[in-house]
Amino acid sequence: MDAGDDLTDPVALITSAALSEHNADNPRMTAGMTFLGQFLDHDMTFDPTSSLARRQDPEAIRNFRVPALDLDSVYGGGPVVSPFLYDQAVDSGRTTFLVDDIPGCTAVSVGGTPRFDLARNRQNVALIGDPRNDENLVLSQLHLAFLRFHNATVEQVRTRLGPAFGPGEVFAEAQRLVRWHYQWLVLHDFLPTTVGQEVVDDVLADGPRHYRWRNEPYIPVEFSVAAYRFGHSQVRPSYRANFGTSTTDVGQQFFALIFDPTLADLDDPADLRGGKRAARRFIDWQTFFDFGDGRARRNKRIDTTLSSVLFELMGQPAEEARSLATRNLERNLTMCVPSGQRVAQAMSLEPLAASDLEDLRDFHLDASTPLWLYVLREADVQQKGERLGAVGARIVAEVIVGLIRGDKQSYLNQAPDWRPEGGDFGIVDLLRAAGVVATLS
Repeated sequence: MDAGDDLTDPVALITSAALSEHNADNPRMTAGMTFLGQFLDHDMTFDPTSSLARRQDPEAIRNFRVPALDLDSVYGGGPVVSPFLYDQAVDSGRTTFLVDDIPGCTAVSVGGTPRFDLARNRQNVALIGDPRNDENLVLSQLHLAFLRFHNATVEQVRTRLGPAFGPGEVFAEAQRLVRWHYQWLVLHDFLPTTVGQEVVDDVLADGPRHYRWRNEPYIPVEFSVAAYRFGHSQVRPSYRANFGTSTTDVGQQFFALIFDPTLADLDDPADLRGGKRAARRFIDWQTFFDFGDGRARRNKRIDTTLSSVLFELMGQPAEEARSLATRNLERNLTMCVPSGQRVAQAMSLEPLAASDLEDLRDFHLDASTPLWLYVLREADVQQKGERLGAVGARIVAEVIVGLIRGDKQSYLNQAPDWRPEGGDFGIVDLLRAAGVVATLS
């Protein structure tokens, strides 16, 4: 939004859309893509000083994590700097991540697959490189999958290199392979699904048109405050976490709201909040990604319709808004993000027609629309909500590809002709290789 624009009643504006009965499913995107996108977000950025209560100069914002897709949210500072992340019983903590069994669940859940959780201290605080990855059960189990994928890669590397190579060399090679597979799936799975293959191909072939940096990559506010928040519109109010903890009673499947602030903060609340451990708190990934068995649920479409659960967020300070829509719109104001129309003009793209924004006229936002809201409406108008539209797709693709190109250790720089074994690799392949996918009848 342009500085000085009058945001008259954002809560009424967005809430009226959020409570619409027409919150349709996305036929092109499964439910897990929302959480993969959240995982990527946490890997790219971390600013613990950010506050909605004060205006901030975007040029002065410090990103406390290197803005790259290099999994430092998983690896932390490595075995030396972050020893609490690593299993001290294996190679004296120099190669392998620490993970825990889930009591009462191992080898008795549907499919007979052992279930695991993040390592936690006595107060159930997850021992991970980024505490935000324990915000909900789906995200924490996705983080766990990356830990186990690394551990599986360590064993493969150890076998391939042989006893002449020590733990340090094994860890470094495993980390490189994990990072490169991760970057590959971002460029060849997540991005094409989100922005379209044509946009990805264009940015990879010809480079970014608008995203530039001098010394090192950065995260522009148009990305972090607006365009990349498209995933909020995809959140379902509830999910089936798994198919049950008993091989004889599939009726025990865990189906719950993503979070429910009306529930007491118990050891095992009946929602999918993070920071908890119990026998049923694990994920059967067939619900979230397409394994070819027809079980995967769909994301919601990318549009200005939000699930009602996002209007009462948990764990927010009393002085701050609890509605996610309000928080996003306030961020547009405090960060002085240009309007969607101005960004489209700067990109030499045709802005949305006045008729596409007619419902915003009473709020004086039809000619100068907050970029976050503009990106959502653009996706709905131009792509039927199945992926991002022209402005949103260009911002997201250019920044993500740019961050990978800006990483001197990425596969695009180190070995641009590199391919995963078998020629392709997506999130489903990672989950299988991590050993976190149950065999379901």
